[in-house]
Amino acid sequence: MKTSNENSVITKKDLNKMFWRSLPMEFSWHYERQMHMGFCTMISDGLRKIYKNDPEGLKKALQRHLEFFNITPHVSTFVGGITLAMEEMNANQEDFDESSINAVKAALMGPLSGIGDSLLLGTLRVLAVGIGTSLALQGSILGPILFLLIFNIPAFALRYICAMKGYELGATYLEKIQKSGMMQKFMLAAAILGVMVIGGMTNELVSVSTPLAIGSGDSATKIQSILDGIMPGMLALGVTGLYYKLLGKNVNVMWIIIGTAILGIICAQFGILA
Repeated sequence: MKTSNENSVITKKDLNKMFWRSLPMEFSWHYERQMHMGFCTMISDGLRKIYKNDPEGLKKALQRHLEFFNITPHVSTFVGGITLAMEEMNANQEDFDESSINAVKAALMGPLSGIGDSLLLGTLRVLAVGIGTSLALQGSILGPILFLLIFNIPAFALRYICAMKGYELGATYLEKIQKSGMMQKFMLAAAILGVMVIGGMTNELVSVSTPLAIGSGDSATKIQSILDGIMPGMLALGVTGLYYKLLGKNVNVMWIIIGTAILGIICAQFGILA
């Protein structure tokens, strides 16, 4: 594979390795940072090659990719390809902004997950299940076979194509953006989009509400409706911000979990939060 980046050390063989390493990505999924270990493992061989003569750079890169990450697994290789291209730029350019790498990752998570979940999990998988189930109910062995083929052939093909095109796109266009002086504007847009994605995820994944009301009877005004009128998800955002602050101060996660459980019991007992 050839790109416009003359300093490129990543080859098609390396991208093939990334493709295969992406398959068990969800084996280490957990609630705190979700797919971060899987993503870091997926691109680790490429990082070792990029920072072959820079152990400190490799250390920083591995730590950098242990930040929060979550995406539809089948399109994760696209982000992986772009990330390797950006890591190459970082290794070859002294003035490269390292924070831009995670900013781009965060910006791509939401849009690509929306596309991947809708097309693969919400459409193709349902279609495959429908065809497979209808044949299986008739006693045909083709039921499970067709289900696996209909879903996995396009899914594997997409995963492979994303690995190749992600790196090609990153190596070609990010370098042009860097040379044209538009990188700062690009990173600002990526950072804004990333913040929007995290905000949307907070509202969807964190559920906090209060049953408190002002007044009594049918004329009572619920405080939750007032808060939603000001900004939907305000309580969820506040709780997320609090946890973020505690983690930033290196408070032990176990103490945060225990404190949350105790606070939840107290609030539920007195009807403060639901």
